[in-house]
Amino acid sequence: MYVLHIRCILCRELGIIFWKSVPLDLNAGKRDQEPEAWGRGYMNILFIGDIVGRPGRNLVKVLLPSIIREHKVDFVIANAENAAGGKGITGPIKDELVGAGIDVLTMGNHVWDNKAVFDFIDNEPRIVRPGNYPGDCPGQGYHTYISGNCTRVTVVNLSGRVFMNSLDCPFRTADRILDEVRGTSDVIIVDFHAEATSEKQAMGWYLDGKVSAVIGTHTHVQTADERILPGGTAYITDVGMTGPMDSILGMVKEEALHKFLTQRPVRLTVARGRSQLDAVLLRFDPENFTVKTIKRVRYYSEE
Repeated sequence: MYVLHIRCILCRELGIIFWKSVPLDLNAGKRDQEPEAWGRGYMNILFIGDIVGRPGRNLVKVLLPSIIREHKVDFVIANAENAAGGKGITGPIKDELVGAGIDVLTMGNHVWDNKAVFDFIDNEPRIVRPGNYPGDCPGQGYHTYISGNCTRVTVVNLSGRVFMNSLDCPFRTADRILDEVRGTSDVIIVDFHAEATSEKQAMGWYLDGKVSAVIGTHTHVQTADERILPGGTAYITDVGMTGPMDSILGMVKEEALHKFLTQRPVRLTVARGRSQLDAVLLRFDPENFTVKTIKRVRYYSEE
């Protein structure tokens, strides 16, 4: 049984109040009362939802260190395809997010929107773009990292095709990548950047038992269907968004509404004001690297 558990966290140095909302297991009272002890003895991976513009980046910089401490996080992944004004990523922004504590930045259909990415993506192993782009595209579709506790973590990025660009088959691409990393990975995390919930669920079932987790991104709306599938793979349709709350998917709502009402092209800009940080926490058995839990978290800022 789950209820909504909310904590108020006051950051006196910055004059900002943060609200934390997580699903609370009522049978885990002591664990919740002692957050510093939660996850001790396990390997913990944090996956942060699509970071949108400066508001999302600022919230990551302020909150991530305390989240890492509270949940004993060993490895951090974040989708950053909207980090530069909602469109792509730049070198300085990449450095900013890595400096905040993120180990790997995944991308999506906006990966090429900011041309600055071409200056560094080929030589930056901490960025993973969809692996089902054509073979001569710059960058990499997966990479294996060594976490702080010496675990081999492979991060795979794939893009869906339903209501999106026509790319190579993500399912067959996943098979090819898994053939290449088999035997060299302890944990495999797949960021499936897709629009259709059906395609995301299909990928979850297709990879059940083959990877550690399939985490959906792209829609910016956190879903409440996190679970561990029968084969042992953790799954959620969409991890959500890290960016402005009072917006339409992180963008100024009046601009997005104008586009819907007029059906005319509109230049969308990142909204401002209070923000949210959506993520999932994955807890692994350090002996055999099986997923023990997947838990949604959400933090709010009040500025």
